[in-house]
Amino acid sequence: MIRTLLTLLVLFMFLVHPVASAASFPSQSSDRWALPSTTVIIDVGHGGIDGGASHGDLLEKDINLAIASKLYLLLRSRGIAAVMNRTGDYALSDDNRWHRTGSRHRRDLSQRRGLTEEIGSELMVSLHVNSARNSGKRGPLVLFQNTGESALLAFCLQEALNRQQNTTALPREGKPFYLLRRVEQPSVIVEMGFISNAQDRSMLTDSRKQLEIAEAIASGIGHYQWVAN
Repeated sequence: MIRTLLTLLVLFMFLVHPVASAASFPSQSSDRWALPSTTVIIDVGHGGIDGGASHGDLLEKDINLAIASKLYLLLRSRGIAAVMNRTGDYALSDDNRWHRTGSRHRRDLSQRRGLTEEIGSELMVSLHVNSARNSGKRGPLVLFQNTGESALLAFCLQEALNRQQNTTALPREGKPFYLLRRVEQPSVIVEMGFISNAQDRSMLTDSRKQLEIAEAIASGIGHYQWVAN
């Protein structure tokens, strides 16, 4: 957990806000440093021992990180503050020493949720890749919380991704998903395509197409902010 917080602090101070005002930090006599705040938390799905969905040697965790990195830079270029909760190939569960459970998966999820409580943000976008037994299934799918703000964010993202991938899916409520149930900020899970589908797999592994996906997500976030504000 300490490694993750330090990573986020470095990202915040030197990437998200290259020039920090004195008011951004407590006085030298303060007992502790203030934790960063941001607009968007980019939740990079899986990592480390948890590869996520796969096809041969291709792993979801690597696709998620590649697109998340592009999304981060795009948001920053548009003046939207953002942080990534994973900047390399490691499992967030490794940083979780506070959740006493034998389940690595539960430690991973609670660590992701815990970071949303420690870092003030307006919304969270969790990036993932889908998989299905039916290799014909393709396209993006955005899952939302049982709140109007989350649903609005999901519709903005789904519409942008549909245009990018020439699909017509509608977002769905993600009732079973831990992050959507436990995170307080408006949050969504973005399934960016199917690793089990040849067409989607080609898109998800092409650097230029990854940038198109990131641009669609950034556009959806911008549209949400315009409507919500």
